[in-house]
Amino acid sequence: MRRRPNYLAGLGSLVWLVLVGFPLYVLLISTFRTRSSYSSEGPLSFPEHLTLQNYFDDFSNGFGQDFLNTLIVTVSVVAIVLIVVPPLAYAIVRARGRTISTVFRVFLLGLAIPAQAVIVPMFYVISKAGLYDQLIGVILPTAAFCLPVCTLVLTGAMRDITNELYEAMAMDGASPWRVFWQLVVPLSKGGLSSVVVFSALQAWNGFLFPLILTQSESTKVITLGLYNFQTEHGVDVPGLLSAVVLSMLPIFIVYLFARRALVQGLMGVGGK
Repeated sequence: MRRRPNYLAGLGSLVWLVLVGFPLYVLLISTFRTRSSYSSEGPLSFPEHLTLQNYFDDFSNGFGQDFLNTLIVTVSVVAIVLIVVPPLAYAIVRARGRTISTVFRVFLLGLAIPAQAVIVPMFYVISKAGLYDQLIGVILPTAAFCLPVCTLVLTGAMRDITNELYEAMAMDGASPWRVFWQLVVPLSKGGLSSVVVFSALQAWNGFLFPLILTQSESTKVITLGLYNFQTEHGVDVPGLLSAVVLSMLPIFIVYLFARRALVQGLMGVGGK
């Protein structure tokens, strides 16, 4: 039986495409025009002459250093999360004692504590530790606030592994370390992908910690570097938007390749 076309769904998809595509058009086309053209012709018109000068100016104004600092922070945060969270989630899933269960519940209290509520004591601790105005002073608190969510996601993914597989590995004489590397890690790729994407997003888009815990140009990240396009005389909108596009590309590429694993990992939260 031939199904009738769903015109209402098609119309809704078209409306959604316009709502999403039009802002993207305004964003992208504005990056290829001069500041004077943007001011005189308006943001919606198509420019007579396209230019890449805005992208070159971004890097000449120090955006490259901001980009590198953000990349260092992001890679470091993801590395810390991948070192800490998988063994922690494995211990939570396999342990049967009340101690581990209690620690897990206390650990998840971090989900209820916003970063804004602890920024003052965080500033005090980072300053006393001699880490103020250093990238490590941004990396550590960012990774700490990623741990509760990442642990919850990966614990849910590991709970989907059946006990029969653990028992089969135990009958073969596998040690807990071998079970972890040869069984748990390969079967938790969806959850690991979710953890990587989430922690990378949190680190790449982080604003509060870099704002409070750094001050020099050498430690500035992308989210703070965007302020350079705002002066007392106005805002360089084309330059600002070109910097926004450049800052979007790396994390967009990561999401593009990991979106399916991200959705599968989030669906596994809570286990079976």
